[in-house]
Amino acid sequence: MTGGADRTTTTAGSRGGVTVRVACVAALVLAGVGALGAPVAARLGSGGRGEAPAARAQAAGAQEAPRPSATPTPAYRSVRTYRPVAAPVRLRIPAIGVDTTLVRLGLAPDGSIAAPTRWELAGWYAKGPRPGQPAPAVIAGHVDSRSGPAVFYRLRELRPGARVYVARADGSTIRFRVTETRRVAKSAFPADLVYTPTLRPVLRLVTCGGTFDAATGHYRDNVVVSAEPG
Repeated sequence: MTGGADRTTTTAGSRGGVTVRVACVAALVLAGVGALGAPVAARLGSGGRGEAPAARAQAAGAQEAPRPSATPTPAYRSVRTYRPVAAPVRLRIPAIGVDTTLVRLGLAPDGSIAAPTRWELAGWYAKGPRPGQPAPAVIAGHVDSRSGPAVFYRLRELRPGARVYVARADGSTIRFRVTETRRVAKSAFPADLVYTPTLRPVLRLVTCGGTFDAATGHYRDNVVVSAEPG
């Protein structure tokens, strides 16, 4: 990434109402879950074959169906619990020489993820899951700057098995193992891959990649590294 503003917008068609804004340093999804519409009643004509079955039954003298019990249904309560996870403060990836403090990332005014203000630091999306929680946690960083390589310049070099270490505010460290490195066009950003909820902790590292389009000033692709505890 050069500078801090490199954004494009795509829509994930596989999930209604989900808009994905892909920044050069990150890919943040803002999910708006629409309310389910009420079932549409069938349009029935009057008389004969067009009458509703219930109407015909009543006309034939059928008894009313018993009314439902007034006893309230017990509320569902999950027995699953999760251990609290401290906020991440540092990221180390020895295979590519990354050792960076993690800054907190929020949202930019346009609704996309806010890029780190310093190109040599990576950041984690603080409104999302924390690394170690049973869900995808997203860490983003610049690929380059106007003065040279940035923190995730070599992210594309990561191969399955490489170790990723995330230190947390309580002094603990969680270790991840890279499972996949993928380069994808920004116009076809895999929102399902990055943001679909999981039952296990998952880490997604995101930056820009591919060729640089001098006409637009943006990279054409994103590099997405997936890692799991191990």
